[in-house]
Amino acid sequence: MKPSIPKGTRDFSPVEVANRTYIIDTIKKAFETFGFQPIETPSFENSATLMGKYGEEGDRLIFKILNSGDYLAKADDKNLSEKNSIKLTPQISEKALRYDLTVPFARYVVQHQNEITFPFKRYQVQPVWRADRPQKGRFREFFQCDADVVGSQSLWQEVEFIQLYDTVFSQLGLLGTTIKINNRKILSGIAKVIGAQDKLIDFTVALDKLDKIGKEGVIKEMLSKGIPEDAIEKVQPLFDFSGTNLNKLASLETLLKSSEEGTKGVEELRFVIDSVEALGLQSARLEVDVTLARGLNYYTGAIFEVSAPKGVQMGSIGGGGRYDDLTSVFGLKEVSGVGVSFGLDRIYLVLEELGLFQTVDLPTPKVVFLNFDATTDLLKMKAIKSLRENGIKCEFYPDLATSNKQQKKQWKYISNRAIEHVVSHLDQDVFTLKNMITNEQSNCSLSELIQHLK
Repeated sequence: MKPSIPKGTRDFSPVEVANRTYIIDTIKKAFETFGFQPIETPSFENSATLMGKYGEEGDRLIFKILNSGDYLAKADDKNLSEKNSIKLTPQISEKALRYDLTVPFARYVVQHQNEITFPFKRYQVQPVWRADRPQKGRFREFFQCDADVVGSQSLWQEVEFIQLYDTVFSQLGLLGTTIKINNRKILSGIAKVIGAQDKLIDFTVALDKLDKIGKEGVIKEMLSKGIPEDAIEKVQPLFDFSGTNLNKLASLETLLKSSEEGTKGVEELRFVIDSVEALGLQSARLEVDVTLARGLNYYTGAIFEVSAPKGVQMGSIGGGGRYDDLTSVFGLKEVSGVGVSFGLDRIYLVLEELGLFQTVDLPTPKVVFLNFDATTDLLKMKAIKSLRENGIKCEFYPDLATSNKQQKKQWKYISNRAIEHVVSHLDQDVFTLKNMITNEQSNCSLSELIQHLK
């Protein structure tokens, strides 16, 4: 059978790993500059931890793990015979791969609340899994790079996250990103004003798809979810909302004047917009987008989404928001949180498309010792040990060359890996060192070799 990997997963070459590491290191450095600390959580959680936290659509995309051993032992015969997958799943699967890093983080906060100093600022860089349909920039296994603050209701946190996005993308050379912002209170207010508050989730999930399925597609989905035509008619101006951020805020104030929650959302949004404008951004653009809903149930305040520079066909490369009551589902009430995520895989594709990986070097040895004479092998290995103790990357070509053809093979290895220096011979503690870039060759002692390569 021809070997393969599951759809939506990938192998990574040394070059790709180096490029990914460059992105991750840039993000981690920014996280720590902004005061965040790292944590890690298991790749799988109890199903009860994850299910019901992402809405109906999200729950369908969670990878379930079959129970160990005889996983049908606890299955109900009636559910089996009727092939009732909804009732059967909890009986044969008690664990699931994490869908994101935010819900596991909320579980972590509740479980470790007595060890944590609040406000708690954490970052996390780990893989997540979703049973989604694979396409460009969307995978079934992918990394998220998250930063969250819990234990603070201050809107300055939202301001800082916008600055964090701007800092990371500027340092990656990804100029011209757009940070879209909305507020869930505004969406709730709109739903109330148009008389569709009982359909808030359906309303926001459909609205969030405007850029993917268009105005007509959104209207069709809202109708299919039971949202009345007259309510949809009232909300249609949102489909073509335009003007400056201040213009949009003014229009929202008028639209939501009868909604206390909606008005509160506008006030929060105005504070963030005004503060960011006063502080300034390096290269990103902040834009109010009232159709931005993000189909996750737990956002209660600000909602963020970052899009790539114009001309790059890619979905969001970052997103997040405030979730005032997420930890309450695990028994810890009144702990406000806000966080954002960086989409590593999509950021990679955007940087690759724009040719922004030119400064990333593939990890290679500084010097390679060729193997033309077995009598000097031990001496070379002792020298390599000394070089490594001095922090010099080096390696020994393991297979002895007993013919010209085998020697050429070693030189080809040097060329293919773009090795800078080569030790070709060793004679009475004298090393023959060749610079493969300049073709200069010299003889030196071990101490001179170390000094030169440093």
